[in-house]
Amino acid sequence: MNAKKIAVYALVVFVAYVIITDPRGAADYVGIAFEGISNAASAIGDFMTWIADGAK
Repeated sequence: MNAKKIAVYALVVFVAYVIITDPRGAADYVGIAFEGISNAASAIGDFMTWIADGAK
């Protein structure tokens, strides 16, 4: 087994453990992750708009 497969397996086991032991906390973590993704997408959109406007 290579290191990547072991790391993915360990991550899946950890996520399952967190969900089982603290479902409310896991929901908070998912919310935080989606908020971060949303902020990143917004920043990329702002950057692309800035580029399309001639980088002024």
